[in-house]
Amino acid sequence: MTTIELWTGTTIPRLGLGCWAIGGPMRTGDQPLGWGAVDDATSIAAIRRGVDLGIRYFDTADAYGAGHSEELLAQALDGTSEDIFISTKLGNTFNPATRELTGISDSPDYVRTAVEGSLRRLGRERLDLVFFHVNHHPVDRTAPVFAVLDELRQAGKVAAYGWSNDDVEGVAAFAGMDGFTAVQHDMNLFRPADEMSQFVVNKGLVAMARQPLAMGLLTGKFRMGERGFAANDIRAAGPEWLSYFIDGVPNPDLLRKVEAARDLLTSDGRTVAQGALAWIWARSPRVVPIPGFKTVAQVEDNVRALEYGPLAADAMAEIDRILAA
Repeated sequence: MTTIELWTGTTIPRLGLGCWAIGGPMRTGDQPLGWGAVDDATSIAAIRRGVDLGIRYFDTADAYGAGHSEELLAQALDGTSEDIFISTKLGNTFNPATRELTGISDSPDYVRTAVEGSLRRLGRERLDLVFFHVNHHPVDRTAPVFAVLDELRQAGKVAAYGWSNDDVEGVAAFAGMDGFTAVQHDMNLFRPADEMSQFVVNKGLVAMARQPLAMGLLTGKFRMGERGFAANDIRAAGPEWLSYFIDGVPNPDLLRKVEAARDLLTSDGRTVAQGALAWIWARSPRVVPIPGFKTVAQVEDNVRALEYGPLAADAMAEIDRILAA
């Protein structure tokens, strides 16, 4: 099984499960930011199935479902969470009654309040890992965030912290802090993140790869021109940064690349999604992909990728050639 040793000295499977989708509907203004309707009982069953299959890391955020994802994770892990590692995030303000994200904050008072909120919703006395959730935030405005997180680490409320950020220079500004142990960034076949991956290796950090399946495009289930997302699914009419789907339709250029690489991704009996995860493992030794999920079947398919491990070097080279073309 593909594993990684964390900064705690604990070794876990090199796969986490991302809990954005199971948070349910959320929005900012008229822009949906959730993944459509979800069934909480199904989500709980999927989380517990992941635990049964050996998953020991779950990633969530206070903003996912405006607190609902954290609460659901706590409910699912009740009584079984002693050896489960959870990361959460802060930085987005929200209204839990309307499930609307209302802005961002980097003030020290906000950080303290956000940590207390996550502790309460997760039912924990200490947060394993807290990410600042605001990508490309100015370094000078981010410094107070990590100063407070470090105070909370020394007070025993936070074990470690990091930044959910694709900017290497921004991450580098804080990577020398004792409690700064991890980075979360985009990484998949279309966004290889080589510079960040090398930085993570050089600094001895751990990276969590968000969007490892390109928001579903790398599962192999979408077809050219196919439309079918609910209005409250972020992929139906995504924000500007969402390039995998355009107006609710799979990006045709990216979909052609998936099809061109399908045989390589499915080598040795893998599914397309398993091949996409295997590509990440082969790309960097310090990255933990965190695919999202809504069902037990999706969790089972993702976890089974661990049995196959990284893609072979010749397959990686050929996929690079296809993507470059």
